[in-house]
Amino acid sequence: MHVAADWVTISALATAGGTLVLAIATFASVRSANRSARVAERSLLANLRPVLSSSRPDDPVQKVGFIDDRWFRVAGGQGIAEATETTIYLAMSVRNVGAGMAVLRGWNVHLGDRQQIATRIDHRSEDFRMLTRDLYIPPGEAGFWQGAYRDRSEPEFAEVADQINQHEPFVVELLYADHEGGQRVITMFTMAPHKSDDTGEWIYLTSTSRHWNLDRSDPR
Repeated sequence: MHVAADWVTISALATAGGTLVLAIATFASVRSANRSARVAERSLLANLRPVLSSSRPDDPVQKVGFIDDRWFRVAGGQGIAEATETTIYLAMSVRNVGAGMAVLRGWNVHLGDRQQIATRIDHRSEDFRMLTRDLYIPPGEAGFWQGAYRDRSEPEFAEVADQINQHEPFVVELLYADHEGGQRVITMFTMAPHKSDDTGEWIYLTSTSRHWNLDRSDPR
């Protein structure tokens, strides 16, 4: 017995099959495009990403001035810390080993066990003392950070002053970002006092401990 072909059904099935093939092709194309876009975005961000580290001993001396016309010369790989009756002056030579411009935004000083400081996880940008001006450090170049305590009524003033006068090490954390304000990073530095063999004066040797990312996952 001959059964007449149901061309309407065949046509509908053919259309559905074609639509399915087109949908699969579109999905694969969109997925590939998204993957390419993510790779391009990561590559762009990598080219903008700053990473701060301690400067090298042979880096140029940084001339650092404060608003009250107090000036310091900071050698490569070193920092300064001076406590007076009214002000605590802090500065440090740093190097940008990343690919993008580093814009320094804020800072914090921490006293106590450095290992405990390094392992804590509650890093928040709002906890930082914001700089009164942005400090820019080009990629592959050395620059400086500076900060000051001027309010004797705050508890930290006396604590940090005592640490400096007793020649004890302390930790400085710097908050910075790329030149567009993204890719915020916190880098932890140690300021370790050392008596110079040449002059007999106390200087601070700096070292980089750890980095934390605020806008993306950490590599660890």
